[in-house]
Amino acid sequence: MNFWQELFARLRAVALAIGVHVLMAVLVVLGTMSWEPFRKPQPVGLTIEAVMVDTSELKKQRDAAKEAVEKENRRKQRAEELESQKKREQEQKKKLDKEAAEQRKRDLEEQRKREAQDKLQKLRMENERKLEEERVKQKRELEDITKQREEAEKKRKLEAERLKQIEAQKEKSVAEQQRLQREAVAQRKADEEAREFRAGQTATLSDNYQAAIQAQVTQNWLRPPTAQSGLRCTLKIVQIPGGEVISAAIAGTCNGDEATRRSILAAVERGGALPYRGFENVFQREIDFIFIYDGD
Repeated sequence: MNFWQELFARLRAVALAIGVHVLMAVLVVLGTMSWEPFRKPQPVGLTIEAVMVDTSELKKQRDAAKEAVEKENRRKQRAEELESQKKREQEQKKKLDKEAAEQRKRDLEEQRKREAQDKLQKLRMENERKLEEERVKQKRELEDITKQREEAEKKRKLEAERLKQIEAQKEKSVAEQQRLQREAVAQRKADEEAREFRAGQTATLSDNYQAAIQAQVTQNWLRPPTAQSGLRCTLKIVQIPGGEVISAAIAGTCNGDEATRRSILAAVERGGALPYRGFENVFQREIDFIFIYDGD
């Protein structure tokens, strides 16, 4: 409530009090007046009429008016007190709201500070973790490099030792090869001499083998009447060690007729086995045998 409102309220109270007093005076005057206008005129004389005024009634009216004023004043006072209390409550509420807002602001600020500190702490911990990981990584890399160097040095030493052994082995191998070459030359010379000797013997033995087969087949041959002098027939004979004949067939040219051919094959198979003992070195499982007949 401002100054003008308070002044207006006080003036209104004073005006109301004055109005109440005026009303009471009017009531008193009206109470003392005679309301008999049609009363017959009385002879005027020196008679004195005494009027009795009831002061107790006036006192009651004044007290009632005073009580009404006081009651109005108390009501206004209570209204002012209520208004003042309401204003105080509003101011208190505003103050509390302001304090609550400031407290929320402080809480938010504290929360932001805590979050910033937590974020900074997490960032610091993350940096420390990365630094630790990098340190461990560098340590492992250094250990790997050291290990690789050690292995390389070990490998180099082993390689040097191996090259030394290879060189020694090479020198030994060269000497051994030279020795083997000398021995090989001597062996080849000896083998050549032996081959020449065996070739001569084999050629003679092979000729003897062919002659033995020819003699045996001729001995077993039952010459048919159609066989003519100058007969030449090539046969393919399959045998096993021991000379046993497995099969025989005309395999090449043959200038004999059919009967002559059958008789030659029968002569080969009739003996059951071809010469073998003493001819082991020239024995062959399959041989091409030329049967020859030039007449008796």
